[in-house]
Amino acid sequence: MQAWRVHRNGEPSEVMELEETDRPTPGDGQVLLKVLAANINFPDALLCRGQYQVRPPLPFTPGVEICGETEDGRRVLATPALPDGGFAEYVVADEAALLPVPDALDDAEAAALHIGYQTGWFGLHRRARLQAGETLLVHAAAGGVGSAAVQLGKAAGATVIGVVGGPEKAAIARRLGCDLVIDRRSEDIVTAVKEATGGRGADVVYDPVGGDAYAKSVKCIAFEGRVVVVGFASGTIPAPGLNHALVKNYSIVGLHWGLYNTKDPAAVRACHDELTKLAAQGVVKPLVSERLPLADAARGVQRVADGTSTGRVVVLPAGGTR
Repeated sequence: MQAWRVHRNGEPSEVMELEETDRPTPGDGQVLLKVLAANINFPDALLCRGQYQVRPPLPFTPGVEICGETEDGRRVLATPALPDGGFAEYVVADEAALLPVPDALDDAEAAALHIGYQTGWFGLHRRARLQAGETLLVHAAAGGVGSAAVQLGKAAGATVIGVVGGPEKAAIARRLGCDLVIDRRSEDIVTAVKEATGGRGADVVYDPVGGDAYAKSVKCIAFEGRVVVVGFASGTIPAPGLNHALVKNYSIVGLHWGLYNTKDPAAVRACHDELTKLAAQGVVKPLVSERLPLADAARGVQRVADGTSTGRVVVLPAGGTR
């Protein structure tokens, strides 16, 4: 089969190589899946760079989530077992962790539903306890992780403020349903949020960016607000001033969705059931901006790494368009 392999760490476009290799062999409790669609995530870029919290042995295949097909023809969502990731024609995955694909979504949309939407749901509902009528501030609102949070925030009845970089991404954030869009390149985030909330600030901040985004967020956080730390796409990990959190009475909460797979797998399945219902209602629908053949996967991962993509970029190893 064909698979992208990383033999040394570096930028995805430089270190990912498309090769002929053997199909992976399922171990105990695992199944072989044909990859219908593999969603590109920022962690795929970090894996290539050797900067992710998980460092698979070299060589490895990146690709942390897929929509796959079982031998009996069922469409399922899976997180492939590294070092044999999803940018390949076949993967193996733990059978107990497979989730059924919602009928309302095609292969590419389904591949993008799993990690990003689960992260959003757990971040907003389990960690931040977002309530209807509250104001949610989402950074990188036109990106893969941010777009999921925007849709889930609207589904929860929140007023959603999206922060983006540039007019093209601003237009996408508006189409996603943001009540207010702030272009960080031309507008001051703190001033805009305070004006939009009558000086109160944002009740919940969803931050997959870190760096300056975090610094601006805590300057416009509401009384008893909650900042959900999701990731550090900016490359800068903030050093929170706990005296500031004390004085302003807000909470800083972390969200590592992967821990729920081991600590509370039942909650993951319950979340998927909820996401399936929302997908059936048309309330959530992953924004797939590009559908790439397997041969273009490295280019797609590099675009996500550079922050130039919008929504989700999905690889279709089977060459289909679903």
